[in-house]
Amino acid sequence: MTGTVKWPEQLTMDWLREQYAAKRITPAEVVAEVIRRSSRDEAMNIWITPPSAELIQPYLDQLSRVDAASSLLWGIPFAIKDNIDLAGVPTTAGCETFAYTPDSSAAVVQRLIDAGAIPIGKTNLDQFATGLVGTRSPYGETHNALREELISGGSSSGSAVAVARGQAVFSLGTDTAGSGRVPAALNGLVGYKPSLGAWPTKGVVPACASLDCVTVFTHSLNDALAVDLIARGPEATDPWSRNIPQPLTGQLPSKLCVPIEAPAFYGPFAPAYREAWELALDRVSELGIALVEIELDLFNEAASILYGGPWVAERWADLGAFVEANPSDVFPVTEQVLRTGASPVYTAASVFQAAHRLQALRLAAHRLLEDAVLVLPTCGGTWSRDEVRDNPIATNSDMGRYTNHCNLLDLCAVALQAGEADADLPFGITMFATAVNETLLCSTAKRFVETEASAETSTEAGDSIAVSEAVPNAISEAVPDAIGGTRQVTVSSNTETMHVAVCGLHMRGFPLEKQMQACGAVFVRETESAPKYKLVKLPTTPAKPGMIKQEQGGSAITLEVWEMPIASFGAFVAGIPAPLGIGKVELADGTEVSGFICEAYIAGQSEDITAAGSWRNFVHQ
Repeated sequence: MTGTVKWPEQLTMDWLREQYAAKRITPAEVVAEVIRRSSRDEAMNIWITPPSAELIQPYLDQLSRVDAASSLLWGIPFAIKDNIDLAGVPTTAGCETFAYTPDSSAAVVQRLIDAGAIPIGKTNLDQFATGLVGTRSPYGETHNALREELISGGSSSGSAVAVARGQAVFSLGTDTAGSGRVPAALNGLVGYKPSLGAWPTKGVVPACASLDCVTVFTHSLNDALAVDLIARGPEATDPWSRNIPQPLTGQLPSKLCVPIEAPAFYGPFAPAYREAWELALDRVSELGIALVEIELDLFNEAASILYGGPWVAERWADLGAFVEANPSDVFPVTEQVLRTGASPVYTAASVFQAAHRLQALRLAAHRLLEDAVLVLPTCGGTWSRDEVRDNPIATNSDMGRYTNHCNLLDLCAVALQAGEADADLPFGITMFATAVNETLLCSTAKRFVETEASAETSTEAGDSIAVSEAVPNAISEAVPDAIGGTRQVTVSSNTETMHVAVCGLHMRGFPLEKQMQACGAVFVRETESAPKYKLVKLPTTPAKPGMIKQEQGGSAITLEVWEMPIASFGAFVAGIPAPLGIGKVELADGTEVSGFICEAYIAGQSEDITAAGSWRNFVHQ
């Protein structure tokens, strides 16, 4: 089949799902293409354990035993930063002497595999995840995906470049100081960093265990949030795990915070970065959310604590014994940075003094961002690999100028693309919110992405209309929530949507709710069908219901109505297995919406559960 498929340069979930649904390609063919591309880019130093048929075949075999329709990430290839465990594959953390081979995968990796995703290899990184430049690895400097002479960003360098070069749909990185955001900015990607503890870190080599996060790189915000649906959730055996609710989209903040003074820019492209930031601010100002200018003093002070305070001793606590025992096996700059954590100035008293000061800064930041999202450049510039080699400490410090504060202040963040500073030189912004406000973060990011896409479409069409005119204000309506009250659902009016009725596993609280959310669908209301339907339990595994319209008689069935982007609807329908399908469902008020229906032939092979009134009642009776 591969000879007839035109492979895109970038692999995305939507494209793969469409190809799988149309039976144009198979996961095995996708893997073969991934292996071909990794061989093509071998000189870019992306991988430590590269994709190979031997490594990946067991996961392809496993797919045949997984229900594609109920597995959100079925057949989606992903890369893993080599400080995150994959069972049976060495974890090096960028140091061969340190390497060990785990018997089990990291908790977040296993969740993704269980959802049908295919792990394809382990990526290069700044050794021990110590660096933001992508040049601190004995496995070679990872090249920028777009301009070979520039840095890729670190420490999750290989993970970002693997996605940017079309070798994975998404990849896992880690983020302590900005490693899940800086490489996204420099390689034209989205980088999503959830709140501390929202994704488990069990099976991750610690950099600063109290601050470490697992992150994801993708080409789109929707793909990042699809991964979040699977990765998020507490892990009982992970001491750093927290129960942080799944972010939704819809609720927007009352304000966006931006710096009162122009950020400081650095490096050979500083003027271009400054201009790109001004253009990005113009786009941000057109989102229909009030802009508030703020001082960055508290964020800068928090950032200085990470490497200029006792938190650097936390790295030494985890890795000091290894460095002392194997000094010749540690990358020189990495060793220099790690050894600062052994400084006698970092006494027990200094740790508590810094912790108390940080707690005050955290309180101030959370008050400031109570109903707000902070917007900053992801990076204030970039460097060539030669420049970093000549001045490794200062250049690396510059790259963390607008990222280091994030985890210390218990914030979540998403790095987004915001145009170009120069040819093949992407410019990115990062949005930040408090840990309890990931919904505000995701809603704002979604609106920015949609506005950016609208502007690009207008430009391509030769339309000179201003973005503020091309994107009307969002529509906001009060709809019933899960407990009988109401909540505000905001839908950007430049995204066409439709109502879809669901009556089984796609309802809230059931396994396929995640598919609805991954499609960008938002719950609208619970309602009933017209009293014309039979509800049956289909003879499938897993069990699921079917609604069959009757010529005479029938009952009202309780169902849910969701609002789904029309752009997602085709791929959603393509994955629905027979005897189910999508047709028109008549509601109790006489209106019709698209929704799940079932072919009548299956009724004789199914259990009649109409009396229960709904699938929820049936499974809970």
